[in-house]
Amino acid sequence: MKSVKIIAAAAAAALCAGAAFAAEPPAVYFTKEITPDSIVKVYKALGRKAEGKNVAVKISTGEPPSSNYLRPELIEKLVRGVNGTIVECNTAYGTARSDAENHMKVAEEHGFTKIAKVDILDAEGETALPVRGGRHLKENFVGSHFGNYDFYVILSHFKGHAMAGLGGAVKNISIGLASGHGKSVIHSNGFIESMAEAAKSVTDALGDKILYINVMNRLSVDCDCDGTPSEPEMHDIGVLASLDPVALDQACVDLVRAAPDGAALVERMESRDGPRTLEYGEEIGLGSRKYKLISLD
Repeated sequence: MKSVKIIAAAAAAALCAGAAFAAEPPAVYFTKEITPDSIVKVYKALGRKAEGKNVAVKISTGEPPSSNYLRPELIEKLVRGVNGTIVECNTAYGTARSDAENHMKVAEEHGFTKIAKVDILDAEGETALPVRGGRHLKENFVGSHFGNYDFYVILSHFKGHAMAGLGGAVKNISIGLASGHGKSVIHSNGFIESMAEAAKSVTDALGDKILYINVMNRLSVDCDCDGTPSEPEMHDIGVLASLDPVALDQACVDLVRAAPDGAALVERMESRDGPRTLEYGEEIGLGSRKYKLISLD
């Protein structure tokens, strides 16, 4: 009987330890340096290796003529280090990136084809991912090449957005991975919350075969889908990475809010109810808005 009590007590202690561990907020790694080496540094800090036969690096190729997309020379070291293929999807509106042929021309003009292979995921159509527990979407339509990759590195330029208020990791795996048609579906069905639902369908599909990096430079109120964005009114902040997309974006939002020169971007985020995407994402289990910020400097 005594041994049974000891075993029961040990089991209870283990359960309590497990609960405490589960309650630990996700780590968000941060460096003020914005260099090719610092991007690699935050990636390595995550402790999750991007591996497999085919590794996708999801970026925005940027709308011409002068958007603030992440420059190839900044991301090249990471992309080559993971032997990645740069992936994107077409836009839902009539621009230079709304069809695969012209989109590839933009990728070439912006220098991405010089550093890696580039794949427009919806060049040959789309596939549907189930959305579980959503109140806006039942399916999320992503590029048909989505399943060709064993691992996804989500490399996002954090900034504002004319409709979403903010653009970071969650937007990059929702609107960013959606086909042209899929983007229209998200836009027309509770857009702010639908982005979180679409993002959740992606994380459900990939499990632990994904990680997230946000670069906080050129912090315009406008998105990289805007070819003539407003000039940033605030300083560059740094590079952040996490295994939790909500925690990562929330950390970026908090850093902007704390910045002495972030008023314009804060107004853009708040006026479009952008943080609601993260709140709703937490509600549906996409991630946590609580986090532990760990400086690597």
